[in-house]
Amino acid sequence: MLIDAKQQYETQGFCVLPQRLSDDMLAKVRESISEISQMSRPEVVYEKDGKTVRALHGCHRFDDVCADLVRLPLFVDLAEAVLGDPAYVYQFKVNIKNSYDGEKWPWHQDFAFWSIEDGMPADRAMNIAINLDDVFDWNGPLQVLAGSHLLGLIPSPSHDASTGRDWRDHVSADLTYTVGDQEVEELSQRHTLHKLTGPAGTISAFHPNIVHSSARNTSSDRRTILYITYNAVTNSPRHVHRPDFLVDPSVTAVRRLAQPRALTPA
Repeated sequence: MLIDAKQQYETQGFCVLPQRLSDDMLAKVRESISEISQMSRPEVVYEKDGKTVRALHGCHRFDDVCADLVRLPLFVDLAEAVLGDPAYVYQFKVNIKNSYDGEKWPWHQDFAFWSIEDGMPADRAMNIAINLDDVFDWNGPLQVLAGSHLLGLIPSPSHDASTGRDWRDHVSADLTYTVGDQEVEELSQRHTLHKLTGPAGTISAFHPNIVHSSARNTSSDRRTILYITYNAVTNSPRHVHRPDFLVDPSVTAVRRLAQPRALTPA
């Protein structure tokens, strides 16, 4: 299974795993995320209206359920197989698109932020995405341009923006580093667009250089996706100025959970 997932990840820039998060683990994670969303913490980011929760960050640093989640052997095994090194959690975030209020995420590449802002030497990191809600075509699914990760970091005028801006600019609907509309239109002629839909519990992985986005949620169905970013311990950032909950300062390799009972066949 890991061989097939690794091969698809390397050629297409993403893969969807045959396993799903178990109903019990999914319920626990959703309960934790619901509780954290009600907290007054700097890790909680809001939409432009200042009251609708847009994202949560670094939950694995203070929540036991999320701490266990990042240690699932399936995730760690896949990360180490792809990265070729022990891995640590570089970022943990939950992106929430509430019904009718969930704003878009513009077209971008994650590595633009990590390399420019944090000094990550190479794109030897990977994202694992877990659907915490059912994700449909109409509630703002993650969408990727298959194979675009092989192009490396795509030059963009936005990459010339000075670093040191408020970190909230990196997690808002007005992202600091984006791939322009013209570039996306040209890329879409050569790279197939895939929408990563699926029921709650669906697990996928995608490359930090793949061009991706998600549309605004205009439906009545909430869309929540949890992301764990694993980075190779030998690829740690050189200059991190962003908050610890956004970029975990610990580069200690993740220890696998001893008795995982969190997965079920898809």
